[in-house]
Amino acid sequence: MMHVKSLSVGARLLPLSFDAKPGEVIHVIGPNGSGKSTLLSAVAGLLDCHGGIELDGVHWNDISIAQLADYRAFLIQSDRPAFNLEVAHYLSLSIPANSNNSAQDVEQVVVELAETLQIKDKLHRSVHQLSGGEWQRVRLCAICLQVWPTLNPYAKLLILDEPAAPLDIGQEALLYQLIEKVAAMGLTVLMSNHDLNRTLKHADRAILLNKGVMQAFGTTEEVLSPELLTTVFNTQVQRVNVGDKQILLFD
Repeated sequence: MMHVKSLSVGARLLPLSFDAKPGEVIHVIGPNGSGKSTLLSAVAGLLDCHGGIELDGVHWNDISIAQLADYRAFLIQSDRPAFNLEVAHYLSLSIPANSNNSAQDVEQVVVELAETLQIKDKLHRSVHQLSGGEWQRVRLCAICLQVWPTLNPYAKLLILDEPAAPLDIGQEALLYQLIEKVAAMGLTVLMSNHDLNRTLKHADRAILLNKGVMQAFGTTEEVLSPELLTTVFNTQVQRVNVGDKQILLFD
């Protein structure tokens, strides 16, 4: 279980608290500039902040950044290395330092992730020869290697900042398949997201931010209420039934 208590980052993020269970998917939503990336960076232990973060009895303030990497992985918004690397080499840099697995075990996980994300044919290409969507899927593969439970027994948390942004709709479907697989293995997934209908469909709970203030935290049904979203996003929002599903409509 992860407990975030009175976490704040100056005026960018006012004190907020929430908890997260193993295997739970939590989406952080809100308008641009609402503090989503700040929250994720703070939870990842990369910002000076007030408050406390505890994960299964481990307090973030008591361990180093290197030790944090054993417990959590953080995918920031897209970047690309300045130096040229083959995809397979780039992925090898994300194999956990504490892993005692054989080369065969590691290769099996790489193949599984590469097949899930449909990048198996990209493993021997240069990272500079990839499209935006291909590169994002390589980055997702790498970040999952860091916390894949069979390679890293300490892994508890996967943090993703706008992971779907560079992906087309087909690639986005692969992302959510991967997230379901990660959560099913017992990791908590905390991610920011702009597609509220994806949040309604795929998240267990959601955090709604606006101007650095947490407006709501709870189930997606509670947080994605039309009234609350209309107020926060300053646009008319409706929730309608389409067959056996609910979707959000925006004016």
